[in-house]
Amino acid sequence: MHLDIRDRLNACLKKLNIEFSKTLELEIPKNESFGDLSTPLAMDLAKILKKPPKQIAESIVSNIEKDIFESIDIAGAGFINFRLKRNFILSKLTSLLEKGDDFFILDIGKGRKVQIEFVSANPTGPLHLGHGRGAAVGQALANILKESGYDVSTEYYINDAGRQVELLGMSVYIALQRLGGKDIKMPDECYKGEYINELAKELYQIYGNELINKDFDEINGIIIDFSYKKILNEIQTDLKDFGVIFDKWISERKLYHTGEVQSSIIKLKEKGYIYEKDGALWFRSTVFGDEKDRVVVKSDGSYTYFASDIAYHKNKIERGFDELINIWGADHHGYIKRVMSAVQALGIDSSQIKILLIQMVNLLRDGMPVQMSKRAGTFVTLRELMDEIGVDTTKFIFLTRRHDSHLEFDVEIAKKQSQENPVFYVQYAHARINSIFEKANTECKNIDFALFNDHEIRLIKKILLYPMIFEFAVLMREPHRITFYLQDIAGEFHSYYHKYRVINEDKALTETRLCLCKALMLVLKHGLRMLGVKAPEKM
Repeated sequence: MHLDIRDRLNACLKKLNIEFSKTLELEIPKNESFGDLSTPLAMDLAKILKKPPKQIAESIVSNIEKDIFESIDIAGAGFINFRLKRNFILSKLTSLLEKGDDFFILDIGKGRKVQIEFVSANPTGPLHLGHGRGAAVGQALANILKESGYDVSTEYYINDAGRQVELLGMSVYIALQRLGGKDIKMPDECYKGEYINELAKELYQIYGNELINKDFDEINGIIIDFSYKKILNEIQTDLKDFGVIFDKWISERKLYHTGEVQSSIIKLKEKGYIYEKDGALWFRSTVFGDEKDRVVVKSDGSYTYFASDIAYHKNKIERGFDELINIWGADHHGYIKRVMSAVQALGIDSSQIKILLIQMVNLLRDGMPVQMSKRAGTFVTLRELMDEIGVDTTKFIFLTRRHDSHLEFDVEIAKKQSQENPVFYVQYAHARINSIFEKANTECKNIDFALFNDHEIRLIKKILLYPMIFEFAVLMREPHRITFYLQDIAGEFHSYYHKYRVINEDKALTETRLCLCKALMLVLKHGLRMLGVKAPEKM
């Protein structure tokens, strides 16, 4: 529907000899009385044409082909509002029913290669809710980009080198020595939680007293390798059960072993962006607008995390991706500028990289904060939440807010089978429609357009807006837009269901309303699939 309006606007601009290279923006009016769709095109053109937007809007309205429009009005400073003809709306409904999922296909990506790196949690403990939210966003984003013509690759970057995995090893080492009867205090900087003791017990079962009473430096390789690989395996299992499968897992250690970290530093040094100070090597990130220069090699000769991140981004670009999307925790906000600086220093266009920040999740139970985990000790794990309320519910609720907005997740509400629980409300709409078809014992066959009332025409319009919502979600890299839409359309359907009988004595009316239900079912199913959530037939 939105593409038909866009085609007519483009044809109108061509007729007026106006060049406009951007995608024509269409919006859903906040007040339905203004029309079905609107565009701020006249305001956008005012800067280019140096004319008042209202004058431009009048010119567009005078010259646009009006075959599909009931009316076109100009509002405010120059918004153009469109109201579509009833027969055009019904023809689009027919097209949706005939094409099914093909109706939603938009080749936006045109084969462009996109890599999405997400989760990438340090293999030093279980996944927490922030990681889970990042996983839900990353997978949903991958789904919608693949569906819209992009060549998508998903990736998990394993931070298996450096200080954090050493601390993990030290934590397990101390727990192991305690099992052997030694009284050693766990330093504050070490990892805590029952999972550390579990790792120590497993090591003890394998090695017995062989690792007891030995210095950490003698056995750190054994303990670190065992511990982080065990945790990484659990992370992979949790993500798989969460419906997230990565195309590639990249090891930070491997970047060192292949010499990519070292060669990246050498390349920056040759370009004049590396200098020595106080025995350390520094990157001139201030040249690119960073607040201060950054250390890449410490005075003791060890590399910083930033050094391997430079190599990793160089590695990604060299693999031929047109766009890199990094999904990071909100605590990485201060890291963005230095990474962008390094990318620019390597001669890479920083516009190829998009960084999405994921805000943390506040877990509630009946409105009260939940802070402790039996296993992790300091946070509730993704596994614990999945096991308690299910994967679909967890994933959907993670996607009910924009990724960079704080999210309050009430476990008790998520368990309810009511309107309060957003995923239940949407899934129930799909299951309810399925039960209607089972009861009717017939398919959508014939539509008598004359039988649709105003309420049904309004619902059809909302159904036909889905491809535009889907396009917005793709272009803005914001899958939560689909979640918002599904909640809205599910609410509209439940309201309709309680007001009208789909199956009734009038066969023609029954078949017509079944076709409306079929169209909605297609939209619900597609939207839920894009979010990685099931569309159940029964509930």
